[in-house]
Amino acid sequence: MIPMTQKSTTVFETRLDSLPLLARGKVRDIYEADEDHLLIVASDRLSAFDVVMPDPIPGKGEVLTAVSNFWFSKIGHILPNHLSSRSLADVVPDASERSLLTERAVVVRKLRPLPVEAIVRGYLAGSGWKDYQASGEICGVALPAGLREAERLPEILFTPSTKAASGNHDENIGFSEAERLLGKDMARQVRDASIRIYEFAAAYALERGIIIADTKFEFGLDENDELVLIDEVLTPDSSRFWPQDQYQPGSSPQSFDKQYVRDYLETLDWNKRAPGPKLPEEVIAQTAARYQEARRILTA
Repeated sequence: MIPMTQKSTTVFETRLDSLPLLARGKVRDIYEADEDHLLIVASDRLSAFDVVMPDPIPGKGEVLTAVSNFWFSKIGHILPNHLSSRSLADVVPDASERSLLTERAVVVRKLRPLPVEAIVRGYLAGSGWKDYQASGEICGVALPAGLREAERLPEILFTPSTKAASGNHDENIGFSEAERLLGKDMARQVRDASIRIYEFAAAYALERGIIIADTKFEFGLDENDELVLIDEVLTPDSSRFWPQDQYQPGSSPQSFDKQYVRDYLETLDWNKRAPGPKLPEEVIAQTAARYQEARRILTA
């Protein structure tokens, strides 16, 4: 067995002898478990501006897995997800390999992923805020004048994007382009499911003191062409989490996600292309603490 690349409890990437590696994404390593199942391992890699940073965030993959599984169980009444009934022991017989995967891997059904990412925005932040400042719009959707940074949007926006390979940038697309890529009926199913999940999760999180400003979903189709939620869901990687008690429209709130890393990177003379710059120990530690705090608050 080739050991995983790791430092203490940190896993940058996995190399399993027992299963064939199908893909290594920005964060996840995907193995073929059998003809109908995949093993998805959440590493501690962190991507910012679609570039994988050279330094992992300790425990991040475990947080992503725990938070995703928590939400999958909460929102099953809205849409089915890709999790299977097969256990880790069913597909990874080697105990030493399995011990390093226990808290960061899931066995999922093989599905046909849709070529669009579903982004839902409830607040004016990130690239949406930059677009609004430049044009008064977000992804072609006109907004009222005079909105402030981090302000709650007049209505929830669905703003799809393309799915880029590692190292490339996702591109925002209009809903008409999503209809062209997915078909009108499927595009509307994706939009409606995304907004329903966001509304449910945002209300739940707010009761626990977290504002979900925006989030990203991915979907696939099963053997009956039914829509299924895949990948991760409502994690600090795929969402912007703000502490409600620090929220103040007009400025960018401190967050429980990788915004801390993005803010640091914005201070550097870096062109936002690979390779990413080394991260200081303080940035790594502060980011890890934010991920763990989000997990504690949401899943307690």
